[in-house]
Amino acid sequence: MAPFCPHFHEAVELIGRRWSGAILRSMLSGARRFSEIGVPIPRLSDRLLSERLKEFESAGLAERSVVPETPIRVEYLLTEKGRALTPTVIELTAWAEEWFGAVESCDVVVANEVVEERPRNPLLMWTDRPSASA
Repeated sequence: MAPFCPHFHEAVELIGRRWSGAILRSMLSGARRFSEIGVPIPRLSDRLLSERLKEFESAGLAERSVVPETPIRVEYLLTEKGRALTPTVIELTAWAEEWFGAVESCDVVVANEVVEERPRNPLLMWTDRPSASA
């Protein structure tokens, strides 16, 4: 029997919180501004998005950057630690499609092309267009 691993448990708790996975996917696609991150996620409130972004910052997955423009712009970027979750997100997406059924909005896209193989590029985008096999 495998012993309890507190680090694994902490990681699953962090990325398994309500909407955390969807927010992470949005940020992996290159979304940086608050509204860009939240737009593709239906029913996600601004309050919860703000809360999750703060949690990502505290955990070292993301950093908040103020761009000195008029009006001031705030961007959220994944850190190296956050980007390191890319293969995990890709594998979890594939697992979800296999066991819960393929969903058009789960296509993994890199550089606006549907990818047949799992991409190695850290900048991913999920789209609502039909999959290449459809």
